[in-house]
Amino acid sequence: MIVNTLKKQVLIGLSLFLFFGMLFGHAQSQTIKGKKLLLYTKNGKGYVHENIATSVATLKKICAALGIETTVSEDPEIFLSPDLMRYDAVFFANTNNEAFDNEKQREAFQKFCSSGKGFGGLHSAIGSERNWPWFWKLIGGSFLRHPPFQTFTIKVNRSDHPATKHLPKTFDTADECYFIKNINPSFKVLLEADLATVSETEKNPHRPQQAPLTWYNTLEGGRQWYTALGHSSDLYALPWFQKHLQGGIVYILQE
Repeated sequence: MIVNTLKKQVLIGLSLFLFFGMLFGHAQSQTIKGKKLLLYTKNGKGYVHENIATSVATLKKICAALGIETTVSEDPEIFLSPDLMRYDAVFFANTNNEAFDNEKQREAFQKFCSSGKGFGGLHSAIGSERNWPWFWKLIGGSFLRHPPFQTFTIKVNRSDHPATKHLPKTFDTADECYFIKNINPSFKVLLEADLATVSETEKNPHRPQQAPLTWYNTLEGGRQWYTALGHSSDLYALPWFQKHLQGGIVYILQE
């Protein structure tokens, strides 16, 4: 009799957990439905990733499923448009090197982010604007280098974030393990590489003690999220990575 009662309590508890989880997920999706996201892809002189088209298509698909309106542009003049403030966030999708052509564009972008708008960055985005300290602070740092593309282990530091709650404590993936400099100490690390599993072809005196890969922050009233993952176009077809990106988008668009 006691066993049956306990079973019933467990089942009731599980049912309530699932029910409220569904309500939370529905409420979460409702809070961002109708939001507007600018997907920005400009690359300055230098290496341009082949993954841009795939990453943009994936981000658009994720946003469409969430009811988020998207605009894709590689033209920095869009930041001088009077319609800029209608966007709720901007997402740097594999931008690299100089993401702007002049100081007016940079000032407009900074004003946008400093007004409480959201900002997201994907993979090579951290290699953008390498000479702009404010941008380092916004995105969380600046690109230093990376070892060769390889399979390595990733550790989940925080499992309570929309971008990581679906992931196991550790998992392996094939990607570039980014090392960064000019780190903003205020960001909260979500994922980091297990450096014991990252090999290099030659010794390098600048090998870091830690390698954060994904993080979030709240700077100047807005929300920021960045992931260094996403070098290979093949990765964007994997459900876990799509959920990872979705969690980042949801985070920067929440109020």
